[in-house]
Amino acid sequence: MAFEPNINPMVRLETAIGYSFKDKTLLRRAMTHSSHSNETGERNHHLLCNERLEFLGDSVLSIVVSRYLYTAYPQEGEGILTNMRKDVVCAEALARYARKIGIGACLLLGKGEAQTGGCDKENILADAFEALLAAIYLDAGERGMDIIAAFLLPLVEKDLSTLVSKGIDGDYKTPLQQLVQQTEGDVLEYILISAEGPDHQKTFEVEVRVNSNPCGRGVGTSKKKAEQAAAKAALKVFGIC
Repeated sequence: MAFEPNINPMVRLETAIGYSFKDKTLLRRAMTHSSHSNETGERNHHLLCNERLEFLGDSVLSIVVSRYLYTAYPQEGEGILTNMRKDVVCAEALARYARKIGIGACLLLGKGEAQTGGCDKENILADAFEALLAAIYLDAGERGMDIIAAFLLPLVEKDLSTLVSKGIDGDYKTPLQQLVQQTEGDVLEYILISAEGPDHQKTFEVEVRVNSNPCGRGVGTSKKKAEQAAAKAALKVFGIC
């Protein structure tokens, strides 16, 4: 996203998220890092930064993304949805969203933090992004969730599309492993059944077994993808996916 150089960063941020704050102090608080509030010398400086908003924003983020995944992926089980959510709300993803909407230019940092590049540090950007969500939620009232969803979900959808295009439509092996481990002594294994075609266009077929009993088969353009497909098939057999 390109930004006009002569526009106030806070105004640019409001434009990027499609929302103008009624209470501008909420927006400022969301952009205030603890290193900045510490320098005020105020006794309650810990209440003047974005940490409390970050606490609330974490829950707001989870609700918006969870509601979207629940609706957009009706065929997926809880384990898969949890892994998908993890991928799009991790610190790395949140920092990427924050850069996209220009949060870095709005951050209020202490002198030391500013001098060491705090405006582009992953954890600071991610925390400020969550704080921003909370600030919108508080300022907009009943409209808050819809406003957040309007600018957040396109960012999330892009990340999910990238994951799918790489053949990562969910981690099925992890929930299957967790399921098998519930019974002590059970052994999970993936057996390569076939690998056909030229080297640049091979197709792999894998069978997943529990205690040598076949539970599902999967096909993919790599052994890893075939294993994930087999794990998904097994989860369906177990009624999980």
